[in-house]
This record gives sequence, C-alpha cells and structure tokens, in this order.
Amino acid sequence: MTQSHFIAADGARLAFRDQGAGLPVIALAGLTRTGEDFDYLAPHLADVRLIRPDYRGRGGSDWTGAASYTVPQEAHDVVALMDHLGLEKAAILGTSRGGLIGMLMAVMVRDRMLGLCLNDVGPVIEKAGLERIFDYVGRNPRAKSYDELAAQLPGLMPGFANVPASRWADEVRHHYIEGPKGLRINYDPTLREAFLAAFQGEEVDLWPLFDAAKGMPTCLIRGQNSDLLGPVTTKEMQTRRPDMIFAEVPDRAHIPFLDEPEALSAIKAWLRQIEDNGATKPRALSLK
Repeated sequence: MTQSHFIAADGARLAFRDQGAGLPVIALAGLTRTGEDFDYLAPHLADVRLIRPDYRGRGGSDWTGAASYTVPQEAHDVVALMDHLGLEKAAILGTSRGGLIGMLMAVMVRDRMLGLCLNDVGPVIEKAGLERIFDYVGRNPRAKSYDELAAQLPGLMPGFANVPASRWADEVRHHYIEGPKGLRINYDPTLREAFLAAFQGEEVDLWPLFDAAKGMPTCLIRGQNSDLLGPVTTKEMQTRRPDMIFAEVPDRAHIPFLDEPEALSAIKAWLRQIEDNGATKPRALSLK
C-alpha cells in the first residue's frame, strides 16, 4: 500500500497509510514497529477508515534523533496527523507502545477520542518484558537472510504456538531490511538510547493515564502468555473498568497479531460500541 506523508511542526516528514472509509481508526504500532503491524487486521475491518502512522525514526518517517523518540512527542505527532487529515475525532487502537500513546492522548486530547483499544499493554509494564526488549532494541539480528530469521523465530518467541511458517515469513519482512551484508532494522538505532533513558530514574505511575479513558469505549486484548502485561495488572484494569471489553488470546505472548478470533471479536464489539455512541458519521474539522 502506498504511503503518504505530512510535515510535523518541527519540519519532520512523517509517513502514514490511509485506507477505507467510515469510522476513523488510528492504529498505533509497537516500539520498533510500523503501520505494517496491522496488515493482518486490516482485511477484517469493514466500514472503517484505517489510518496507520509510522512514528518518527521508524519505517518511512524521518529520523529525528533519540531525544525526539518519546511517547509525548509521538502523541503530539498523532494529533498533528489528525489535524492534517481534518479529523475532529478518531478511535485509537494501540499496540504496546501505541497503547501508551493512546492512554496519554486520553489525558491530552480526550475530546478528540472516540474510544481506546489496548493491545497487550497497560499501566504497569512487567520487568521481564522490559528486559527482553532491552536485549534487542536498536540491534541488527544475527541472521543473514529473511529465510534464516523466519526459521529461527519460533524458537526466539516463547509463548507463541500454532503460528504458521508464512506468518513468521511476513513478520521478518515487516521489521527488517535484507541486504548484501545481512538483515538490518528498519528504524533509527538511536531508538535504543531513547528507550533505555525512558526507564531510568523513578518509576512513573501510569494508572492516571488509564483512568483518564473512563467513560469512553475501551477494549483490552492480552496475549495469554504475555510477559509485558501481567495478570495482576489485567485484573486491576478490569476492576477499574468493569465496562471494558476484554479478550485473552491463547497461544500468544507479546504481542497478539490481532487477526486471532478472540482479538477480532473484541475489536468488532468495541467498534460497535463506538458506533452505538453516535460516532458512525464523525465530522471533519474545518480546514479554513
């Protein structure tokens, strides 16, 4: 699918994909990922306008340096994209890092959100999941080809089962670039510096961000074997939001692909809830 671009306030050229018509859903990818994260979900969404940005420093967007790779900056970039597209409101579907951005947006620009769906992320990030990310972020894989890495992924991804080989083949092509010297990441390596810096110092309480979404249609999807979103946090989220749609996806760790039956059922229920709230025909912003 062809990418489009817009220019952020600081002059950065940021990429996005925009397809379909209907309810606007902005799909926000994981830390090192791009809008291609949602290739598996997209064919299952009818009557939805699916908008998929690449964060700065990732995919087709400009590299702007470690200091700019922060959740607040990325949230501001999402709002800027909404302004660029003339969207008054949109639903936010956030995978991992994207969910943190979505929760922050519930504080920053709640009035512009139709709903929030979180894919395997919450206000408490488990240490085991963080340490696993520390190990690989910003580093090229040792595998020298797509085929080599795809063959290795089942052993490198504990907690995943019943994943066809074709899915692993798609995954390596989404997240790496194959060249004469092997595979390299498709994002700015200095993202590693930004990520490590974000988790140094005192722990930040993220529960107020989650609580800010109270009252809007909210959905939580968890991989049954996730090492990033723990069962205790999940239970507390459900306690605070008994109205929240919830699905746990078997044979998945961090992160579900979102085309699993459990995930699809939850996402479609969330979209129906948004439509029932009167958001079937969202108004556009005036661009005058």
